[in-house]
Amino acid sequence: MAPRDFTSRLTRRATRAGLSLTDEVVEKLAAFYALLSRWNQKINLTALDDSDAAIERLILEPLIAVRYVPAEAARMMDVGSGGGSPAIPLKIALPRLALTMVEAKARKSAFLREAVRHLELEDTVVENTRVEELLTKPSLHETFGVVTMRAVRVEGRTLHTLQAFIKPNGHLLLFRGPHGPSIPPVVIPPLEWLDTYPLLDSLQSRLTALAKRSVGTARIVPRGTMTGGVDHPS
Repeated sequence: MAPRDFTSRLTRRATRAGLSLTDEVVEKLAAFYALLSRWNQKINLTALDDSDAAIERLILEPLIAVRYVPAEAARMMDVGSGGGSPAIPLKIALPRLALTMVEAKARKSAFLREAVRHLELEDTVVENTRVEELLTKPSLHETFGVVTMRAVRVEGRTLHTLQAFIKPNGHLLLFRGPHGPSIPPVVIPPLEWLDTYPLLDSLQSRLTALAKRSVGTARIVPRGTMTGGVDHPS
């Protein structure tokens, strides 16, 4: 896809989704998508067919999810980063966040490192390992204000691992498709289900948000704030 064509399609679909993108954000997203397309011809990073659905899933979904990132979050971890979505579009929209991407497969990790270099993403690292292996690093425990993951299903063991990296009152954001219940069948303390939000009607995609509670903390309502290069109208 030509950069101009991508820019036009992205801007048009973003407007339909109620998003206003700065020129800088659009330029970086176009560079990311072009790099992803080139690498995807060599290794299977993600399902990518230059369709509007691909743009919506890989780019627009993370941009819509920006509104559910806690305003006070300073660090973000993305688990199973693969082709870089949702992590890289989120980082582009919220450059203030220090980003750690966790990917077990070496070739996908190589792509992610190239994307970090090519896009000049500051405060961004790639961990080529399984997320469970990072439990041996105490410096990462309760460090991240937000953890993200594309999730087919939510399992207790996975939640138990992920919550170890989340700061008290931090959020876990699970990008999900149309299938499965809105309320996760398994939510383990100290995690608490906040809500499941619609992302894109065309894909029937959803975002399930959980918060990590400390003893004695009150329930926190997700904040509809954001900073960076994406505006969400009230």
